[in-house]
Amino acid sequence: MPVVVVESPAKAKTINKYLGKEYTVLASYGHVRDLPPKDGSVDPDSRFAMTWEVASDSKKHVKAIADALAEDGELILATDPDREGEAISWHLQEALTKRRSIKKDTPVSRVTFNAITKAAVEEAMKNPRQVDMPLVEAYLARRALDYLVGFNLSPVLWRKLPGAKSAGRVQSVCLRLIVEREMEIEAFRAREYWSVKAILATPRGQEYEARLTVLAGKKLDRYDIENATQAELAVQAITSRDLAVQSVEAKPASRNPSAPFMTSTLQQEASRKFGMGARQTMSTAQRLYEAGHITYMRTDGIDMAPEAVTETRAAIKDRYGAEYVPSGPRIYKNKAKNAQEAHECIRPTVMSKDAASLNLEADQRKLYDLIWKRTIACQMEAARLERTTVDVGSRDGQVVMRATGQVLLFDGFLRVYEEGRDDSVVDDDDKRLPQIAKGEAAEKRTITPEQHFTQPPPRYTEATLVKRMEELGIGRPSTYASIVTTIQDRGYVRKDKNRLFPEDKGRLVTAFLENYFRKYVGYDFTASLEEELDDVSAGNRDYQTVLDRFWRDFSAAIAETSELRITDVLEKINEVLEPHLFPPNEDGTDPRLCPNCGAGRLSMRTARSGGAFIGCSNYPECRYTRAFGPPGAEDDGAIPPDGKLLGEDQGDEIRVFKGRFGPYVQRGAATEETPKPPRQSIPKDWPPEELELERALMLLSLPRKVGDHPEDGIAVWANIGRYGPYLKHAESTSDRGGTNANLESLDEVFTVGMNRAVQLLAEKVASRGGRGKAAKPLRELGEHPTDGGPVNVMDGKYGPYIKWEKVNATLPKEIDPSAVTMDQAVQLIAEKAPKKGTRKKTTRKAKAKG
Repeated sequence: MPVVVVESPAKAKTINKYLGKEYTVLASYGHVRDLPPKDGSVDPDSRFAMTWEVASDSKKHVKAIADALAEDGELILATDPDREGEAISWHLQEALTKRRSIKKDTPVSRVTFNAITKAAVEEAMKNPRQVDMPLVEAYLARRALDYLVGFNLSPVLWRKLPGAKSAGRVQSVCLRLIVEREMEIEAFRAREYWSVKAILATPRGQEYEARLTVLAGKKLDRYDIENATQAELAVQAITSRDLAVQSVEAKPASRNPSAPFMTSTLQQEASRKFGMGARQTMSTAQRLYEAGHITYMRTDGIDMAPEAVTETRAAIKDRYGAEYVPSGPRIYKNKAKNAQEAHECIRPTVMSKDAASLNLEADQRKLYDLIWKRTIACQMEAARLERTTVDVGSRDGQVVMRATGQVLLFDGFLRVYEEGRDDSVVDDDDKRLPQIAKGEAAEKRTITPEQHFTQPPPRYTEATLVKRMEELGIGRPSTYASIVTTIQDRGYVRKDKNRLFPEDKGRLVTAFLENYFRKYVGYDFTASLEEELDDVSAGNRDYQTVLDRFWRDFSAAIAETSELRITDVLEKINEVLEPHLFPPNEDGTDPRLCPNCGAGRLSMRTARSGGAFIGCSNYPECRYTRAFGPPGAEDDGAIPPDGKLLGEDQGDEIRVFKGRFGPYVQRGAATEETPKPPRQSIPKDWPPEELELERALMLLSLPRKVGDHPEDGIAVWANIGRYGPYLKHAESTSDRGGTNANLESLDEVFTVGMNRAVQLLAEKVASRGGRGKAAKPLRELGEHPTDGGPVNVMDGKYGPYIKWEKVNATLPKEIDPSAVTMDQAVQLIAEKAPKKGTRKKTTRKAKAKG
């Protein structure tokens, strides 16, 4: 039986159903090898030789495949049909060859299918091929580039910019987009402008709305009416004139459906309609694909297979009628730069099945419904409209007002689906106008001036960010989600109400890279490199040549930073971010003059825990600080880098700090005598900005001793650990042994009594079958005659044994535990002790006693 290998167990289960018992289908569980995260994994001096390592989690999966191959003798690699899938197949072939599971005569083939359906899988099995090496080389080049950038640029950041975590080839460019958008918003100055609208009426009394388009015989531009005075003059010009309909123009129009989904448009639409992040969208789509419900979800392609088009048109006719089916199929052409990623569009595998006919989880149902509707709509008739424009003006031509509207004559694809918008836009054309005839009078019912202000560019959502990356040629379908996720995981960007905001760290990293590695965060350079990698995947360029040219310039740029001093770097970033950090004061005074001492100069400083703050150059004489950002931007409750003072207790200052592992309270300052003053982490449920002195002192009193356990006299403690509030039954909280039991709430840490504690500890011991509970001896023989210490007969998992200190000696079967003597026990201990290496220790004890 041939061994078929796919990435995931879900995919293996679906494929196994189609192939039957003649094949053994196994999962690799994703990538099986990767570059070890250490120096030297890519060697530029050896033609970029790469050292691969089988991940510890993958070893058992590789072994399972090797074991199956030993019995069956034929390997079919059926991983995903893209660059990552090709790379996994190559890694598997290499790893199995290295462990000699693949021999010279072992048949190895590669099959791909764009959908996991019986027909697609069976067709793929009829058309095997070998691993596509140009596609693998494109993967190798990307992996090497990402490694070389990450392992050479990140240490520069760590040394020159404390608190920075990492830099990546594409993630840094993506971060730059978000930071630059934020700077645009901060630099934006709103501009006032006015418009004038009127409610007019026909001679039959039917009302409609019109806006002023011509004033004083001149066509108005958006900003021509600048203030309230000009708006009032415009209102008077309309009021003082009689208006009549000058023209009525009705034009037919149509709206065509959007193309079916590819990766980027699916991520954008799922974000608009459901607020789903890129990672969540791709994870949900992956499950739908592996279950055989949709085609492959990482693609730049928008074309549909002919049989899918035919099936879709039939489904439209069955559900909505023949009038919704266009005379010929709609053809969508791929715009993808990289043919290797231009698979078929993302569509359902069976068009007759809508979301209601499938048993799906909530997220999967929503996303499948979106894909099904978009696919159906893309092959439907256009929507037909009639757009009407009416100009109403004065006889002297000084005033003209325009009314617009439209009528939907035939809904077409709109019956099923309408694409979402990134930002809400009000369309005046959507209104329906009454019957209006040329030459008739227009009665003025109300005339209203409206004030407006220009709006700053909107912050990116994950959807609009992916769209912008796609426009710039940065990233590819297989990387969009991971790039957007990485910059959030690194703490460079946060998502709030679906919008992306740069954090301090993100601003600092971008400012540093733009000044010292400008070329490598350039949009054109990154897009050009992506195109070169696409050429590699198409077999038109040598990947080692691409790497060599990149490394020659990049390594030189790294070397140039070796002499940089941190103070120089910070001053440069101060200069770059000055408009943001120190905007001009209205009174013309120096915005960088310290408001506390009046002599020092404010500048950006980095905190050891990461991030940044604004501090005075007269430190430590002047300890003025404020949060990173423009003055006044910080929240009143924000925690400054030198901690927020809550008050004093017993002469010590009690402060709240934000540390690298989270917020904590501290008693007193760190000094040479007390380098580590008492500290306690603040629980997640307690907002650190709202913490008061009383609660801080409660935290600093931990661990709290509840008392001594009534059964054995050993202490019981209440404390807060990394997994929440708990009890510990041990001599001290630092003991590794003892019994731990969870507490239900934080409050119980400070209130739980001994009765409740004993009950919880007993329940914990009972739940694990007595593990952790001190074992009771079968017999107590007394003190060791020469070395002291109790000698007991114990009942163990493998039978009775003698226990003395750390020595456990098995009791021979012929000796009855109830009849064993001290002499027999001492002899058994003496025989056991040398094997355990305890004799020397015993002798030392004896000398100490003597």
